[in-house]
Amino acid sequence: MKLLAALTFSTSLIFSHCGAATQDTLPRLGASASDISVSGLSSGAFMAVQYQVAFSASVIGAGIVAGGPYDCAKVNMISIPTCMGYIMFFPPNAQASYDAAKKYSDENKIDKLDNLQKSRIYVFSGTKDAIVYPQAVQSTVKFFLASGVPQSNIAYVNNVPAGHALLTPRFGNPCIQNASPYISHCTVKNKSYDQVGAILTHIYGSLKPPAKTLSAHVQRFDQSEFLPPNTGMAEYGFVYVPAVCSSGVSCRVHVAFHGCEQSYQFVNDDFYGKTTYNAWADANNLIVLYPQVDRWSQPTNPAGCWDWVGYSSDEYAIQSAPQMQAVHAMVERLTQPTGTTASR
Repeated sequence: MKLLAALTFSTSLIFSHCGAATQDTLPRLGASASDISVSGLSSGAFMAVQYQVAFSASVIGAGIVAGGPYDCAKVNMISIPTCMGYIMFFPPNAQASYDAAKKYSDENKIDKLDNLQKSRIYVFSGTKDAIVYPQAVQSTVKFFLASGVPQSNIAYVNNVPAGHALLTPRFGNPCIQNASPYISHCTVKNKSYDQVGAILTHIYGSLKPPAKTLSAHVQRFDQSEFLPPNTGMAEYGFVYVPAVCSSGVSCRVHVAFHGCEQSYQFVNDDFYGKTTYNAWADANNLIVLYPQVDRWSQPTNPAGCWDWVGYSSDEYAIQSAPQMQAVHAMVERLTQPTGTTASR
């Protein structure tokens, strides 16, 4: 998963919506608006950091797999290589990231940083990751500590011989690989490692085991109604709504950000259908939103990465940035009471 937007990509991809039922409109489900969580891999991890920090009044936790600190590309020299940890002995500047977040907070461009003191953060860096190096991810931990997140609220996993990938118990590549679909299976302490379960359990506490049989199907929805100009996002997104969450029970919302070369345009349903997000969601009254970035809409973003470098807006990390607005509007839709007709 190359984070550099100008990298070459294959032109032989077959466009598919494999594994998802059609649903044109994202529903209003009356979900809880106060305990939202996010996670992501790679560019999706950078986006998860941005969203957690910008909307910290409502986002209670984040899972960050191979991602750097807040506003990284803007506050560091030689921005992209630095933020990916490529420059030896020159990691991203966590203090500069904190200073940027504090400035935005003081200007009311993001929620108050004090909210982060109650956040729960999971951070992961595989020892075999050849795309986002460990020193970049270490700076993410330092950023959250500088921002007031207690050490006890941070789970930092950096001793697993994994490549650049989201880890599942069974599906995907062998653990050490750095290859599409950027989903791998690893063994930790003689057990198959379920990274989604580790993330959600760290954020929410004790959970029921993942469902063996799902009560619903992933739904495809039209993202276009949520998109301000220049988002670079795709026409469609996906959402998993457990049956109970469609029947009047107020559920929680988790936003799962895919990485570069990991949207449905690259890997079909591998990310939204073959990881364990939906199984954990089904057992624990959790709606999972899978927003999608378009590989074709931005010539500078052929890998379909989330914007952590400024291709959609110079201020990509604040609430009013195009992609941040779009995802927030989707979350707001899910939290609106069932049957309401107010816009977004």
